[in-house]
Amino acid sequence: MQDKIKLLSKKKENALLGGGEDRIAAQHQKGKLTARERIELLVDEGSFDELDMFVQHRAKDFGLDKQKYPGDGVVTGIAKIDGRPVALFSQDFTVFGGSLSEAHAEKIAKVMKIAMKIGVPVIGLNDSGGARIQEGVVSLGGYADIFLLNTLASGVIPQVSVILGPCAGGAVYSPAITDFVFMVKNSSYMFVTGPNVVKTVTHEDVSFEELGGAETHAAKSGVAHFILDNEIETLLSVRKLLSFLPLNYKDKPAEHEFNLDELLPEEKLDFVIPDNANKPYDMREIINLLVDEEDFFEVHSNYAENIIVGFARIGGMPIGIVANQPQVLAGVLDINSSVKGARFVRFCDSFNIPLLVLVDVPGFLPGTEQEWNGIIRHGAKLLYAFCEATVPKITVITRKAYGGAYDVMNSKHIRGDFNFAWPTAEIAVMGPKGAVEIIFKKEISKAENPAAEIEKKLNEYIEKFANPFVAAERGYIDDVIEPKDTKIKLINAFRLLKTKVDKNPGKKHGNIPL
Repeated sequence: MQDKIKLLSKKKENALLGGGEDRIAAQHQKGKLTARERIELLVDEGSFDELDMFVQHRAKDFGLDKQKYPGDGVVTGIAKIDGRPVALFSQDFTVFGGSLSEAHAEKIAKVMKIAMKIGVPVIGLNDSGGARIQEGVVSLGGYADIFLLNTLASGVIPQVSVILGPCAGGAVYSPAITDFVFMVKNSSYMFVTGPNVVKTVTHEDVSFEELGGAETHAAKSGVAHFILDNEIETLLSVRKLLSFLPLNYKDKPAEHEFNLDELLPEEKLDFVIPDNANKPYDMREIINLLVDEEDFFEVHSNYAENIIVGFARIGGMPIGIVANQPQVLAGVLDINSSVKGARFVRFCDSFNIPLLVLVDVPGFLPGTEQEWNGIIRHGAKLLYAFCEATVPKITVITRKAYGGAYDVMNSKHIRGDFNFAWPTAEIAVMGPKGAVEIIFKKEISKAENPAAEIEKKLNEYIEKFANPFVAAERGYIDDVIEPKDTKIKLINAFRLLKTKVDKNPGKKHGNIPL
């Protein structure tokens, strides 16, 4: 028995070395951690139970039968983060450049299937040169197996992708299906085709960083939800994200203790909105004053910045926040912000995370570029997402709520549960100046002093419509509240909505306007 135990120990030691000490040193020289070091940083100490440590590839062509490494370039298993179970895989760049083989894909597929069976999140740490070319179509089939499982797991368990090196070709589509993508500045890359192919086909001369670096995907494409300066910060950020999420679609996110009796009105909120209705302000200031400990975990902070989305706690309860940002494009909704908001709303609805919607929106962005690129279709995604969502949904209109954008931003008409407004709220079909020029066109044209007539009508219109009381009279607004009392109102409302039951009609699935 002792001899067999020694043999086992030796095999494990060999497996822990991955591609060998030289390749581990090369990985460190690039400023990158190894697959196992990443797992140690991510999960609770001593909690990782590895699976399939001894799996090896079965390929024989191109001399692969003479190159075999235990684990075949990916470490998989079950662990705990903050005491809660997670499934994960971590690609090992020291073994065949982390390339995906048939056996490599089978390991990932196995741990994903386990995650779905037991109902726990799955985290993928990606660092791979792509498909293992020597295995041909078998490796491509392995990718497709993973894509299918990503799709089947969507909405069942949270899926997080962490890009810690290259991720190219077909490999990019697995992270793209998952719920959240993390990237590291200057060391993470995602692209369907690399710079050399791009230059050959389109004659564009572009660097790895410009084409598919972290900042490109965080600010331009929207593929990356989070970018951080190094791997350690990235892995700690993954831990924080998971603290807001449930384990699966049947679970509820974990609450923290909170004593409402100790909560005082937040007087600063009474002074955030400028007296001039056209003057911008930072919606994050309102968010930070509302959430517990001013701790707002923003998602997609560098993309479509005219809308803000992210996670926080209010009264100890985890929530998702969707908020217009008047500081960027006056908070207008456009194609990118609509898609960003819709994706976030649908995630929260999938995993029982209540929604808080903060509204200051002058409408949808006009112009040929938006119309020709499908603002109607893309704007409808955000509308669809809010209409479809059955989680608790609370809206606070801080200032403008104009036109169709008023309807879209979780209005009472699309099943908003509690809809509040501050006294500064303006709920109307359009802005005062444009409305006056249309409604009183004849009177203005006949007036001796058109400018004075416009000013007169403008004041009349503002007095009548630039307030929340017409909507409140109709019951479209449940209450007009003092800003300083907002957090207390929200905590009470979210606590009431814990027992909310709302259902959509029976169907196979809806057809969101993709």
